[in-house]
Amino acid sequence: MIIATAGHVDHGKTTLLQAISGINADRLPEEKRRGMTIDLGYAYWPQPDGRVLGFIDVPGHEKFLANMLAGIGGIDHALLVVACDDGVMAQTREHLAILRLSGRPALTVALTKADRVDEARVDEVRWQVSDELARQGWPDAPQFVTAAVRDRGIDALRAHLLALRPDEHALTRRFRLAVDRAFSVKGAGLVVTGTALGGQVAVGDMLWLTGADAPVRVRGLHAQNQQVERAQAGQRIALNISGDVGKEQVARGDWLLAKKPLQAAERILVALDADQPIKHWQPLHLHHAASHITGRIALLNEHLAELILDRPLWLADNDRLVLRDIGARQTLGGARVLSLTTPKRGKRQPDYLAWLAALAQAGDDRQALALHLPNGPLDLAMFAWARQLTESGLSELLAGHELLIAGELALAQDNVQQSEQRLLQVLEDYHRQHADQLGLGRARLRRMALPLLPEAPVFMMIDRLLAAGSVRNTRGWLHLPEHGLAFSAEEQILWARIEPLFGDEAWWVRDLAAELGEEEAPVRATLRKAAQLGHITAVVVDRYYLSRRIEQFAALIRELDATQGSTNAADFRDRLGVGRKLAIQVLEFFDRSGFTRRKGNQHLLRDGGLFGG
Repeated sequence: MIIATAGHVDHGKTTLLQAISGINADRLPEEKRRGMTIDLGYAYWPQPDGRVLGFIDVPGHEKFLANMLAGIGGIDHALLVVACDDGVMAQTREHLAILRLSGRPALTVALTKADRVDEARVDEVRWQVSDELARQGWPDAPQFVTAAVRDRGIDALRAHLLALRPDEHALTRRFRLAVDRAFSVKGAGLVVTGTALGGQVAVGDMLWLTGADAPVRVRGLHAQNQQVERAQAGQRIALNISGDVGKEQVARGDWLLAKKPLQAAERILVALDADQPIKHWQPLHLHHAASHITGRIALLNEHLAELILDRPLWLADNDRLVLRDIGARQTLGGARVLSLTTPKRGKRQPDYLAWLAALAQAGDDRQALALHLPNGPLDLAMFAWARQLTESGLSELLAGHELLIAGELALAQDNVQQSEQRLLQVLEDYHRQHADQLGLGRARLRRMALPLLPEAPVFMMIDRLLAAGSVRNTRGWLHLPEHGLAFSAEEQILWARIEPLFGDEAWWVRDLAAELGEEEAPVRATLRKAAQLGHITAVVVDRYYLSRRIEQFAALIRELDATQGSTNAADFRDRLGVGRKLAIQVLEFFDRSGFTRRKGNQHLLRDGGLFGG
């Protein structure tokens, strides 16, 4: 478990931690010379039961506030330190505000240096702190009066801290660690450190390092300053990693992730918690975990906004960002991530803002999923990344919903039913307008009915309709069951003249029209109808064979494939006694149909189940 200490400079954080744990968290020589913490200091307090409490001593001085912001991501608890001789200071208030804006962890207060003042002053500071805590949202935070050099109050504070328990929720997430340091160790190689915001990691695991955009292997682990085989969220972790990565490719703000992430976010939608007035399109400093970038804010209303980032960040839903003015003088507020993507239009429409507000109130993954599903196809990979769900966590979540899942897309049943009704309506309209046509192919039906939906879910819906008998497939044409195709009276008379002319040979439309002494247009229309009815088949446009002849050709291809492994134009020409050009046209027809595939001059059988096989 990690506890972050915060408070005004010189209020005794480091001394208090040393009294509790016996370790001086001022690890940098410059800090020891200057007597103040300028970067993240660490202290660890091992317990007889194997637990180790970790303390991050974050900087209190205004100049080093960015370092404090890098240290408070992923913590379960904060220890606010207030010196009794000074009382609540400006930085005390700002550190409380930052803790509140970055996620409001549970809080304990240590009133230090009580030996320097009388009891009346201690009571006065206690009331000051209570008022500030109530104003910022911690009305019940416990307070302990201490004097580290005299060991006053230390035992009671120790007992309280030992009774704390970490948040178990983060352990069910994907492993995610924000890197704040990287260095090389002789004989071991590259080591990165940070606080894990989610999940678990073990020696031997493969992770993804974002800065290098490369996979790495975990060779060794230290958690809470102890060598371990496994570590988890809420711990301070050092990972000895190997891979095609050098120290120069790792920087504060990079991430170690359980798997290669999706695209980093550049524009996000957030719930806004502003302590100071923020103007539309105002430039800002943005702090997230160990990252510090700049960006701009586009206000949607009083509580919702879009953040436009100058540099992409690896964010997840509900991540917190702290917003500071562009001069880095003032903390303006905080933001909580609601969506990693933003629509190009309609962000300020009342319905969309109401949906965002509902998303801001969603208490868990199930509620968030229920809000996303009505919007259409849900990209499960993106949703799982945004919510940091493991594969088992996503499966468990989806099991509670009746969904149509096609690959990485999921649709709610209400959307599926509406879409299926649209498919049926388009077919009905098409039949009414084109009574002489049998129906539509799959791809064209999708383009006409549901052009904005990807193929996979639409084709699954068509399969559902076919299985239910709501749609029928006749030689690849989709149509309603009650829709039948037949020759008109005129076409029937013409087909009665045409059919006896068909034997084993192919006919061109123009030649057949000349033979009959008819115009090409009615002959062409009648032949198309005959093809839809299955009597004849076009091998190329306007050139037809009887369908039984096509089945004979398919049988010949199977025979040649069985005896010599493939078919070519020369073999086909010789066996059929036709010209080479016609042989090529027939073989290319079978390629287009998916019955064969071409490899050089050879045509290989692809699926013996087609054409009556």
